Amino acid sequence: MKRKNLSVAKPNDVFIQDKKIAEIYFKLSSVLSKYKKNNSFAAAISGGPDSMALAALSKLLVVEEKYRVHFLLVDHGIRKDSGKEALKVKRLLKKNKINLKILKNRKKITKNIQKTARDLRYELLIEFCRKNKIKFLITAHHKDDQVETFFIRLSRGSGLDGLSSMKQINKINGNIHLVRPLLDFKKIELIKVSKVIFGKFYKDPTNKNTKYLRTRIRNLKEPLETSGINYDQVFQSIKNLASSRDTLDLYFSKIYKGMVNKRKNKILINLASLNSLNQEMKMRVFKKSIKDFTNVYYSPRSKKIFNLINQIKTKKNAKLTLGGCIILREKNHIILKKENKN
Repeated sequence: MKRKNLSVAKPNDVFIQDKKIAEIYFKLSSVLSKYKKNNSFAAAISGGPDSMALAALSKLLVVEEKYRVHFLLVDHGIRKDSGKEALKVKRLLKKNKINLKILKNRKKITKNIQKTARDLRYELLIEFCRKNKIKFLITAHHKDDQVETFFIRLSRGSGLDGLSSMKQINKINGNIHLVRPLLDFKKIELIKVSKVIFGKFYKDPTNKNTKYLRTRIRNLKEPLETSGINYDQVFQSIKNLASSRDTLDLYFSKIYKGMVNKRKNKILINLASLNSLNQEMKMRVFKKSIKDFTNVYYSPRSKKIFNLINQIKTKKNAKLTLGGCIILREKNHIILKKENKN
């Protein structure tokens, strides 16, 4: 590599000099080509190496394929210098003819910081997509994220859904879809893209904070691989679990349609049909019902769903709440209504 920095305005230079970057770009192009008729995407950028790689590769799509991509960064405002850091990312991208829009979070984040920040990030990104009639939000999730998430959920006792790999495309809110085109690539490969294109990237200092479970899981990678637990093999197991999940999803969708009736202001679940299912399928019914009804991206955790099912079983007249829903039990149905938090 003769030059330290290659402008994204000249994609052919990148392809000629680095086959791995070309491979990653063609994967991105292949995934997004399925939705090209929409011609407008939003790319979630943070300043880290994976999202900066996404910014560079998405810009190539703009140059080569005339895609319309909105580059968005959410400033959570948690750390004192977060605003300044966001502007640094904006200036770096501007040098490469990438226009970054910064979305500022105005809500205070005081507890469950990582989850709350993630939820607010998606909230702001989805709001932007809605206002601008964008149907596809692209993120830079990669293979390492898959393995870290697997270990986190394993530590929480998750079932098949939780342990399976992230899907390449998910509907997250109404007509908005989340697309993860880089799931087959390692973080180290995306770091290389960022260094080649921009010469540098920005690290989030909270990624080193060991009070967060994800950080502690990330720090286990080297000792685990030294002990013979290879991340590539773990990733293959995750994909195998995903294949099983997809098969089960086909079976479950038929069951769900036959027992769940969605109306304007409530969802009715046939109680007799629900009671005929095993625990795993019951949990799936509630997860999907809550997720579909509230249009949230993440459904409640399995432990909370498990507790809900037990409460419904033991407290016949209970009025329960979970995931923004009020759950009631009647003679023949479980009824879900939206919780009024005002």
